[in-house]
Amino acid sequence: MSVIQKIRDKAAWIVIGAIALALIAFIVQDAFMGQGGRGGWFSGSSTSLGKVNGTNIDYRDFETRYKMAEENYRAQNYPVNDQLRNNIRETLWNEFVEDVLMGDEYEKLGIRVGEKELGDILYGANPPQMLKQQFTDSTGHFNAGAAYQAVKSLKKGTPQFESFQEFQYSLMKSRQKEKFTSLLGKSMYVPKWLLEKSNAENSQRSSISYVNVPYSSISDSTVKITDEDVKEYVNKNQEMYKQENERSLVYVTFDAAPSQPDSLAIFDALVKQKEALAAANTTTDIQTLLANNSSETPYFDGYVLSSHMQMGNADTLRKLADGQVFGPYLDGPNYTLAKMVGRRSMPDSVKCRHILIKIADQQGQTRTDSVAHKLIDSIVAAIKGGANFDSMVVKFSDDAGSKDKKGEYEFSSMQFSNLSKEFAETIFYGNTGDKKVVKVEAPAYSGYHYIEVLSQKKIETAFKLAYLSRPIVPSDETVNGASGMAQQFASENRSLDAFNDNATKKKLNKFPSEVKESDFMIMGLGESREIIRWAFTEAKKGSVAEHAYLVGDKYVVPAVTGVYEKGTMSVEKARPLVEYKIRNIKKAEELTKKIGNAATLDAVAQATGQQVRRADSLAFASTFIPNVGPEMRVLGASFNKDYQAKISTPIKGEIGVFVIKVENIFSTPNPNFDAKAQQQQMQQQMGAMIGYRSIEILKKTADIKDNRIKFF
Repeated sequence: MSVIQKIRDKAAWIVIGAIALALIAFIVQDAFMGQGGRGGWFSGSSTSLGKVNGTNIDYRDFETRYKMAEENYRAQNYPVNDQLRNNIRETLWNEFVEDVLMGDEYEKLGIRVGEKELGDILYGANPPQMLKQQFTDSTGHFNAGAAYQAVKSLKKGTPQFESFQEFQYSLMKSRQKEKFTSLLGKSMYVPKWLLEKSNAENSQRSSISYVNVPYSSISDSTVKITDEDVKEYVNKNQEMYKQENERSLVYVTFDAAPSQPDSLAIFDALVKQKEALAAANTTTDIQTLLANNSSETPYFDGYVLSSHMQMGNADTLRKLADGQVFGPYLDGPNYTLAKMVGRRSMPDSVKCRHILIKIADQQGQTRTDSVAHKLIDSIVAAIKGGANFDSMVVKFSDDAGSKDKKGEYEFSSMQFSNLSKEFAETIFYGNTGDKKVVKVEAPAYSGYHYIEVLSQKKIETAFKLAYLSRPIVPSDETVNGASGMAQQFASENRSLDAFNDNATKKKLNKFPSEVKESDFMIMGLGESREIIRWAFTEAKKGSVAEHAYLVGDKYVVPAVTGVYEKGTMSVEKARPLVEYKIRNIKKAEELTKKIGNAATLDAVAQATGQQVRRADSLAFASTFIPNVGPEMRVLGASFNKDYQAKISTPIKGEIGVFVIKVENIFSTPNPNFDAKAQQQQMQQQMGAMIGYRSIEILKKTADIKDNRIKFF
């Protein structure tokens, strides 16, 4: 027993030591690798979204500005969907890159914007539109002092302060860019002699006779293109065959769209609600019924003019009796029941004027309901007693938007739903000449309105309809079936060969696609960023995704067929692009030999079995030859005077080998040519374009490392 106990004691120390070593190894590994592979203690910054000429773009700074931009779009009621998010990120990335590149250039050139200049931008003769709108009085005067005090009152650390700081920063960048582009624009100069020479050349015309020996006269199958041929051609034309970091994909899809039984089930569910919708007689009853059935179309408690009813089945809906229900019918992606709630006469447009007495006035001081009510009553009494309406608007109305317009507004019936219910019903349901006080609860215009209806136009019948609509969506059974088949396909095919074989056996369509790191969409699929991230961060050539991705109403299983790093294209990638060009080069050599030493066009035609043709009045500035196409080499040779005395050497064109003879070269004067005016126009155009082009040139020459694929 003592021997066994000694072994146990020693084993315990061994086990404890092993656990300790394992923990140390785990910690060290985490230090070097970092969680999720995003960098540890010694791996450098894990928040580097990219680098521009060695300057880091931090993910946290990027996300801060991204969130501010997204909130700004939300505040303006833009639909913040995946497409908009991607657009924001792409725009921000370009801004960050441009900030680094242009910041260096501004520093070299001494282009700065100081506090005094910033003050002039904000409060000078041409203030930003945002400030101008908020601090312009009813006379149209911009109150720079009020704007300055409002900005000064912003407290550090608040969202408003941070947002305004970002706004100021963007204004300063914009001013720096203006200075930079203006500096470059002023440097543009087009010499007069160059314009005169260009005008003289462009006025030239030529007439030629030619023989075209098409490449199609030699069968493609007789010309072999080797990998060495492709490599040699690409190496000679490297600038034309540069590639980004790209992946070639192939994918199969499994449809999870609604099936016929799914559609029928939704149809039947609406049929069961038809009597309930017919029985709902009050606004509350209708709204409750629609809410309980998750209607896609909310209830609009207003009328729509007959001429504005452009939906399908509009004629049928107009003929419904009050209380009658029609449907279910197919309305876009939904099945819908429509109930005629009522009808009335209503104008298409209204002109009115009003005076608003807010319950809380513009200075933020509380005005009680009773005080506001007494004030509006006294205003109405004064107007009835002969007081001028316009004067009362200027003196009392709390609606800054209409003070300088005598309190007047014009609204179309399409704006009904944007107005407060009480205000809209007064001007659209009343009659011309009506004068009425209404209380409005809407926050921005909360208070008492004295309204006068000045005019109403295009009065016609309008209809109030309630729609109970349900989207045609797939059932759980349909979704699970498609998901199950897709997951099974992904798990069974762990190599590209197996993927291809089983896709063929199962008669699945395979869709090829090329994607770049910065792409968010795959052609034919739509928004597919997760698949693209997988292809660049996890997959290798020949990899098949371990699981299916849901894209829209399809489950997608992708595989990587090619991996292409940034640089010159590989033979495999370049072959489809250059093969026909190399083939034509080889064909041109054969055709040139066939032409031999023929000294006349007739001899060329006889040797090649072609005809002598003619082209008249070819313009020097043209880009194509009638009945031939864009043959720039042939056009250039058409103005070579050497070919007037003898035929040209064989010219390797786009569609074949040409031999030409110049019959005549002449000029057609341009009496409207004004060298000075054209000089000014070209310099202005070049000056306007130079800013954009200079930034693009800087991007091309910069060392830009893009790590966005690791983050989103």
